[in-house]
Amino acid sequence: MKRDALIQLPAALIRPGASTNARFVMGIDGGATKTLAAVLDLESKALHLAHGGPSNEDTVGVEAAVRALLQTADEAIGRAGIDQDQLGAAVLAVAGVDTDAFARHVRSARMETWIVINDVVGAWATATGAAPGVAAISGTGSNVFGVGPDGRAWRAGGWGHVLGDEGSGYWLGVQSIKAALRDRDASGPETALSDAATAFFDVPSVEALAVRVYSQPLTKGEIAAFAIETAQLAERGDAVARELYERGARELGEQIAAVIRQTGLTTGSGGGPGGAHGAPDWAGNLPARGERPVEHASPSAPFPVGLIGSGFKAGSVFVGPIVSAVHAYAPDALVSVVETAPVSGSLLLAARACGRSDALDPVELAQLIDAALASRPDDDG
Repeated sequence: MKRDALIQLPAALIRPGASTNARFVMGIDGGATKTLAAVLDLESKALHLAHGGPSNEDTVGVEAAVRALLQTADEAIGRAGIDQDQLGAAVLAVAGVDTDAFARHVRSARMETWIVINDVVGAWATATGAAPGVAAISGTGSNVFGVGPDGRAWRAGGWGHVLGDEGSGYWLGVQSIKAALRDRDASGPETALSDAATAFFDVPSVEALAVRVYSQPLTKGEIAAFAIETAQLAERGDAVARELYERGARELGEQIAAVIRQTGLTTGSGGGPGGAHGAPDWAGNLPARGERPVEHASPSAPFPVGLIGSGFKAGSVFVGPIVSAVHAYAPDALVSVVETAPVSGSLLLAARACGRSDALDPVELAQLIDAALASRPDDDG
């Protein structure tokens, strides 16, 4: 089977232009429930935030999603006291964006240079500081995305709640309900998930919960919320709940391993999709025709694997097995839970796009955003 990358990084992010004197950059994190826009002054480090409604086209439709994005962007630009043409670059990371059509809607309404990417790319930049590495997302859904040392990008998972989302809150919620049903009909082991499910969903019995699932369909968010109960029971030693987290960790671990392998993070720059001559190296240089890509550090060079999303709030019952699964494939991977706001990844990529990466430190940026959100989440003044 021919395997092409499911998500391609825009050329401006792989091969950014020469260093510029750009002063302002904008990043946006758009999702199914809200949108956050941030304009950053690269000189003074003043940060201007704006909040808006949902901008996921799968949730609210293309027109409403674009409208929410642009209104939130305009508010952030206005708070910065600048015009949009003063932005050195703008990167909009939006959930559900996999086609150029959405990006064309945005660019036609504002500026052709605005870059629209899938939110998993923004999550990767947040998790790695926009450097070679992997981001694994576990929220209501799940997804894994990474970029190798030569700019190769690869996504694994992210197929939605019907066909995938392994290790996500929704997946864990569904598996927990299934475990309760197996307990009920004696085809599976006893588990405290049975009583927890009836209490959480306020139904008289597990079989009543099954009827409700079909007759009054629960939303993905409602089912995903039950994973919190599963995590608590796993911490208290319920064997079935612990096994669910271990299984979810194995599934996500396999996807992380696939991304590591396909991006060349453990194999240098040779092999795999994009490994033929002509692949850009991550410094932003495209090898001339007929030349081999730049060879990189040893196959065991450390690289980050960032775990992002509410699913990892389960703690050691989930994070521990994922670390073990990743290290079984890549012993030198630096696995950690990332709590930085996703909009930081969009800002880092915007700085890269206009040649100002040197003006933005990922740790300093995370601190700026965290302080701004904690102090006045709805008004940055």
